Amino acid sequence: METEAGNTCTSWSSRPRDFESHDHARKKRKQEPDPSDHINRITEDEEEDQDEEMISDAVKDSEEPSNKRVKPVVKSNSMTGLITPTKTPVLKRFGLSISRSFSVRTEARPLTPAPLRSRQKASSFPRRHRSSQCWSDTVGSHDLTAKEIKRQEIIYELTQGERQLIDDLSLVKKVYYEPMLKLELLTESELGHIFGTLDSLIPLHEDLLARLERLRGSEKTVGEVGITLLNWFPCLDSYVTYCCNQVGAKALLDLKKQDKRVEHFLRLCQESSFSRKLDLWNFLDLPRSRLVKYTLLLKEIQKCTPPDHPDEDTLPDALDLIHDIVSEVDRKTGEAECQFYRKGLSYLEENQRLPEIHASRFIYCHGELKSSKGQRLHVFLFELALVLTRPGEDKEGGQVYQVYRQPLPNALLNLEDIPDGEASGGGTFRGAFTGGNDKVRNCFRVSSRGRSKAQSHSLQANDSFNKQQWIMCLRQAIVQSRDKATSTSSSHPDPALIHIAHLSLSPSDTEMTDHTNR
Repeated sequence: METEAGNTCTSWSSRPRDFESHDHARKKRKQEPDPSDHINRITEDEEEDQDEEMISDAVKDSEEPSNKRVKPVVKSNSMTGLITPTKTPVLKRFGLSISRSFSVRTEARPLTPAPLRSRQKASSFPRRHRSSQCWSDTVGSHDLTAKEIKRQEIIYELTQGERQLIDDLSLVKKVYYEPMLKLELLTESELGHIFGTLDSLIPLHEDLLARLERLRGSEKTVGEVGITLLNWFPCLDSYVTYCCNQVGAKALLDLKKQDKRVEHFLRLCQESSFSRKLDLWNFLDLPRSRLVKYTLLLKEIQKCTPPDHPDEDTLPDALDLIHDIVSEVDRKTGEAECQFYRKGLSYLEENQRLPEIHASRFIYCHGELKSSKGQRLHVFLFELALVLTRPGEDKEGGQVYQVYRQPLPNALLNLEDIPDGEASGGGTFRGAFTGGNDKVRNCFRVSSRGRSKAQSHSLQANDSFNKQQWIMCLRQAIVQSRDKATSTSSSHPDPALIHIAHLSLSPSDTEMTDHTNR
């Protein structure tokens, strides 16, 4: 049964099935402690133990009776388990989050061994192991060429990737959505917003997996795969709804993590064996990652397809189709992201509401920068305007961005790279950034003139890579905004725009922008 193109379902709005608890009779065996076996354990407080048992009981499925002796879970007193990794403020680009995290590690010192418990509850979380099996491991013998073997390996990777995605999406529903609803950690409406239409993607990928399995012959080889993918790819139109919802879903999830019960539940899940050390958002982002990978897999299959193969005619059409679908998802998601952050802007004065902000369809990048006065600002580079803001919270604890100074139209921007060690605006710039001890680093200046009084902002990125990303995006935004302004203006363009363009961009800048657009 084929999935209809563009068919999307609502989130898991129906109530989850009741969780059955099964008590299995286990034989008690006396266990003599081995003097050579030292077990490191951390004593948790009683309240946390009760919470963990409640969460474990909520997500466990029926367990098979077992008479095997279960070893106590060994816990380390490493600081990595106690301190949440900290992320440095970074530039965020559409489709790419440039993040670097670090964790504090200390040498674990063994505690005094405690007597073994007479009965230890087995972990209710299923262990998750990724199979590293290749297609060659599934067949006894074959007389294929090296190129055809590689082709079969890629098709097998495509098939296994579908199976793993289905398993992960089913896991998200079973151990995240349903327990969080049962434990009343979040409301049904909040969970529907965070998980979106994820549930509708499971049967969609089950359909593709079934089609791929039917293609496998008696010798476990696949002949023609292009027509199957060409007929199935239109189903991916439903990804538009899911990916557009992710911008708001991530913001709501981050807000709800401030609740200690929610944070504790998610941390326990991430530390459990089934998660592979991935957090909830990693799982929610898997479909988008899978969507991007189809193009790469098809290109590899095409490289290994001989000229006289039937796929030689259908694979190019399938590649064009998936490329168009991914581009459409990217465009719609960019518009959703732009609209989400536009709604989060808080204006102190009406004249700050530039028409360029509301006419922007996407965001080049956004992230934290420091002003020359040492203030931490969240800066948005919209399609047509640069907006400096001060992040804050609304009455409900949600994120808002108070517009700082007057937003600057991209078409009127000047951009200047400030070399490391060079002060700007006297000693105040150096003192604000460094406290007067070190050299100024990773700074650039944006200014505007031509429409109102001149403005200038000296900004500092958190590192050199982050600075270069900002400069690259700003140059691209300036060029494209001026090209658009020139094309839509009369036969006599504004002389101020032409003059500013010559001042802001050197030949090398233009080359970098052209390279970015390719």
